[in-house]
Amino acid sequence: MINGGDEPQEVVGPVIRPRRLRRTPALRRLVGETSVQASQLVLPVFVREDISEPVPISSMPGVVQHTRDSLKKAASEAADLGLGGIMLFGIPSTKDATGSGAIDPSGILNLAINDVVAEVGESLSVMSDLCLDEFTDHGHCGLLTPDGEVDNDKTLAAYAAMAIAQAEAGVDMVGPSGMMDGQVAVIRRALDAGEHSRVSILAYSAKYASAFYGPFREAVNSTLDGDRRTYQQDPGNVREGVREALLDVAEGADIVMVKPALAYLDVVRRVRDAVDVPVAAYNISGEYAMVEAAAANGWIDRDAAVLETLTSIRRAGADVILTYWAADAARLLAR
Repeated sequence: MINGGDEPQEVVGPVIRPRRLRRTPALRRLVGETSVQASQLVLPVFVREDISEPVPISSMPGVVQHTRDSLKKAASEAADLGLGGIMLFGIPSTKDATGSGAIDPSGILNLAINDVVAEVGESLSVMSDLCLDEFTDHGHCGLLTPDGEVDNDKTLAAYAAMAIAQAEAGVDMVGPSGMMDGQVAVIRRALDAGEHSRVSILAYSAKYASAFYGPFREAVNSTLDGDRRTYQQDPGNVREGVREALLDVAEGADIVMVKPALAYLDVVRRVRDAVDVPVAAYNISGEYAMVEAAAANGWIDRDAAVLETLTSIRRAGADVILTYWAADAARLLAR
């Protein structure tokens, strides 16, 4: 400003200057509040029966349906990168009304568990999706009544059998994702009664009926008829998500999860504040696809967006993040 038209007015600077701590990369690292480590990341992978080469997933650039051999290579790489875990999803060549391939010891998912455990030993936490949707011809997460409704309690019996099959294949952690009432308690009892008390449970506790699952359904060759709104949660409900997480902890869950992540960061925070077990969040296929599409068009800096996205999920309170970027993020973090 000019005083009287010719003299510059003295500028009195602020005493408190937050920018001092942003001046250099070293200072920014020193006072950083939230970080992402490779050990906090879990890589979801798809393994498909009866293919001889990995099959690209068009809506998820860079992600494939693996063969059993290529899956072992991906798992070995994940271990070398220091990732916290790998989550396996199986895609059978045939499906039926009861999802029998999920329980068959020779089913693709159970074989894949055995393959990966043999490949990585204890250097990587081996996790498996515990749900029927990839194995049923109707695409729902449970068994159906004659009128087409998902039968909660009959589905629980199938989940218990599926948990035993996965445990006998050598899995470290099962991930019940079907949102059936009482699923964690039934699975915990089955595992303990079957002398598999060492197997832990990552409960998909607050899983919402989201519009962002589309690419995943391509990835697992989904045959879903209808929707899952009678068992997945309404996107507008927060308290319900917290309640589900608390129920799962009471039933024996070792980790609880919120899915999706980005549109539900407030739920992640509320769950984190409510429970005393680790909290996971699933950075899902649609969230991945949006960033990849924008980056492919040159609209955003992909690598920076990936790390910013994962940091936001950690900042909301997630201890563990399932993300298709896990391997890429580990490489970026190592730079």
